[in-house]
Amino acid sequence: MRRQRSWVAALLATVAIAGTVTGCSRTIEGTAVPVGASGEHGEFRNLLTECDAVSDDQIAEVVGADAISRSFFGAICRWDANGPSGRIKIVFNWFETGSLEVERQTNTQLGYRVEDVLIQGRKAILLNRPGDSDSCGISAGAPDQGVIGWWVHYRPGSPHPDPCEAVRKLAELTLSLSR
Repeated sequence: MRRQRSWVAALLATVAIAGTVTGCSRTIEGTAVPVGASGEHGEFRNLLTECDAVSDDQIAEVVGADAISRSFFGAICRWDANGPSGRIKIVFNWFETGSLEVERQTNTQLGYRVEDVLIQGRKAILLNRPGDSDSCGISAGAPDQGVIGWWVHYRPGSPHPDPCEAVRKLAELTLSLSR
């Protein structure tokens, strides 16, 4: 009886494994491509180096800062800067699987003003929050794939350069350096 039980148990286990394997298999059409592969190779192919695409000194010069320091870096990079206009917050992002259309839809849903622009011959969108003339953002197609974006936030009420000109220049520097 013991021998029959072990044979039945082995048979049931084999049927269960076979059912699991065949039940979960399916064919997916297309060609497998490694993440980040697009045929081009720009500065964004090395993870965690995106924040170095534009140097801290260049960022400081563009936003009119005397001093700048990184407060976080990764897929979203942040800097704190100080200048004649006071404290300045700068944010850079690169979303490898992002798209300009998703950025447009998201910002539209947030109630931001979205304006089509070109940066280095690439489609981009300039972003403004309603009633906020102290900050501006931009999103553009990244060199490899996905999207890059910049936001500059000046201290409210302080005299400062145009934040939209700053993000445009930062986007230009980013795309120029990554060709």
